[in-house]
Formats: sequence, C-alpha cells, structure tokens
Amino acid sequence: MSEPIQIHVDERGAATITLNRPEVRNAFDDRLIGRLDTAVSDLGADPEIRVIVLTGAGKAFSAGADINWMRAMAACGHDENHADALRLARLMARLDAIGKPTVARVNGPAIGGGVGLVACCDIAVASTDARFGLSEVRLGLVPAVISPYVIAAVGRRNARRLFLTGELLNAKQARRAGLVHEIAKPSNLNAAVEDQIAQLLLGGPVAQREAKQLIRDITAGPFGPDAVQKHTAELIARLRASDEGQEGLGAFLDKRKAAWVGKTR
Repeated sequence: MSEPIQIHVDERGAATITLNRPEVRNAFDDRLIGRLDTAVSDLGADPEIRVIVLTGAGKAFSAGADINWMRAMAACGHDENHADALRLARLMARLDAIGKPTVARVNGPAIGGGVGLVACCDIAVASTDARFGLSEVRLGLVPAVISPYVIAAVGRRNARRLFLTGELLNAKQARRAGLVHEIAKPSNLNAAVEDQIAQLLLGGPVAQREAKQLIRDITAGPFGPDAVQKHTAELIARLRASDEGQEGLGAFLDKRKAAWVGKTR
C-alpha cells in the first residue's frame, strides 16, 4: 500500500505535501487524515522549513471524503462518527493555525473537505481546470468542520449560497468568491506557485508567524479601540527590538539583502 501523502523539501526550505491517492482523486480517509495531520505538525515545528505547499497527485486536488470511508462511517454510531469528525477538525485547525506561510496548489477539483484545505491555506493558486464544490447538502449533510475556514475565506453571504446549493464553481468564480487568489493555465501553474514562494521567502520567518497571529488576534472577537492600540503597539515595539527586526531594518538602511533572503538549508 502506497503512502497517502508524499513530502518533498527543497534547498530553500520550501516543503511540498502531495496528497497521494490519485486513484480516488485524493479523497480523504482516516489514514490520509492522520498522515497529513502529522506532516503539518512536523513541518510546522521544523525551523528549517520556510513555506509549505499543499497539492494533489494526478488530476485532482482532493475529492473530499472517500466513498468507502463514508460508507463505513455511515454504519457506525454517533460516538464513532463524532471521534472521526474530530480528527478531521483537528487537521483543519492545525493547518489554519500553523506559523509558516502555506500555499494551496489547486491542480484540479477540490470538493467538500478539499475546499476546506484550500480555505485553511494562506494563499491559493488554482489551475483553470480546477472546480470547487461544497456538495454536502445534496447528501443530506453540511460542511460542518470546514465551515469556519470556508466562511472566513468567502464571507457569510457567499457561504450561504454555496452551502445551500452545493453547486460547482470554476476557477474564475472561486476567485471572485475569495476562495482563490490567483489562477493559471495548467502549463503555468508551477510558475505561478513559484512566484508566490519567491515572494514569501523575502519575508522574515518570525515576522510572518507574528503576522498570522496578529490577524487571528484582531479577528477572534470583540477588541475595543484601546485594547487594539495597546496590543498592536506592544507587538511592533517587540519586533523592532528583536534580532530579526534589527536585521531587517539594518539591511534596508544598508541597501543589502536581509540574512534570510536566499538562504538555503
């Protein structure tokens, strides 16, 4: 049995995770979820990793839940289904919260949980061949565990339409909805992803982690004007005095590249 994911790390510290079940369009089962969760955790903890790219083998990104896995879970009771759903929920939360920049390389259809993975990534670059669908309602279900991330990506109004109709979006429609940032012809997809990686490698890794946390802090809930001012002032003061901040400012003033730019493993 082949591994459900493959991992490749290049000399820049850019890690690519490939969902590797092309025979079922990279659909989820418990094994893939477990392996992917472990990979995201391990790469997130590795200081040598700068960027994480998520993609699919073959012609699909991910078709969501594997039909055989769904059939097995349908035969289980509430407790088993709850535990199973929690495993997927933990994966989505880990991918969303990881301190590294993440890029979804959407090489083909992304359905159900596949849309969730795209929404959890910081940047999504899609092939013009990609299609996106939240078809759960047509099965008498809802996109429950992925809903926080999809709603954050597309907004409440778009989520209402997509959750209720289960319709497919093409790449242009997904970009208009906010799910995708860039689209490219299949022959240009790698170049488009590489462009995003190159942009990300120009940033300081500590600053990028703090930037992601800042967005979570500001959008997490009620934050009065005074609290926002205090929180953001403390953050920028801390980063200005940090080693990375000092290096970045020094490089700018000296008209040279910062130490992290062009660094290889």
